[in-house]
Amino acid sequence: MAKDVGNKSIEDEFTRRSEYYNNVFDIKTGYMRPRLSNGNFREDFDPMDTHGQGFIEGNAWNYGLYVPQDIDKMIELMGGKESFTEHLDSLFTMDIDDKFIDKHEDITRDGIIGNYVHGNEPGHHIPYLYNWTGHPEKTQERVRMIMQTMYDPTVEGLCGNDDAGQMSAWYILSSLGFYSVTPGSSNYAIGSPLVKEAIIKFPNGKTTTIIARNQSTENIYVTSVSVNGKMLQNSMLTHEELVSGGEIIFEMGPNAVLAN
Repeated sequence: MAKDVGNKSIEDEFTRRSEYYNNVFDIKTGYMRPRLSNGNFREDFDPMDTHGQGFIEGNAWNYGLYVPQDIDKMIELMGGKESFTEHLDSLFTMDIDDKFIDKHEDITRDGIIGNYVHGNEPGHHIPYLYNWTGHPEKTQERVRMIMQTMYDPTVEGLCGNDDAGQMSAWYILSSLGFYSVTPGSSNYAIGSPLVKEAIIKFPNGKTTTIIARNQSTENIYVTSVSVNGKMLQNSMLTHEELVSGGEIIFEMGPNAVLAN
């Protein structure tokens, strides 16, 4: 915004701040790690613990993946695409002991998958990060699984508190087949639509119809996406494409389509 209005000093200030995550990445452990006022990393550090580790209601596994403004650099810091993919796989499949979460009422078993905490909003972008590692099919698997297991049409249908409506917003956007991984960006990452058809009316007077052909419990993989007949060449949908009106068509299937 500062760049668009020509405020160079504010642009420079926030550009510098956007790179501060580099200061807390510990290359020896591979995690974001709190530093003390003297510049040293804190010695007493456990990336699994959600209490007293420099993070609020979360641990280094979850908060350490929050660099939405520079995802490619974050992946590079953490060893590259293959290593980062394995890191994400571990997050969803490992166990977290009760002792690491018992001091936070907002982190409960109801919202946990492995060590991934869907019940606490700061990690909601994580399932979509596979789109940056060349494994969009893994995003599709995780997103569909979360929608089917973490939400129900009952009074207890949310797996965590609905901070500012975010728990619900994630479900609505993901059901439509995309999600805003980077706040403020004009790009949305593709997931796995749960709707078969949805009509969205925008303030500009345009109407966009989203169609997920062959969508079912078995057909969770996106084989192609077209916007008004034009095929998307990657796992991103732009805001302009979304609000321009017309049709966005997801072709769904039972088998993963691997990225080139």
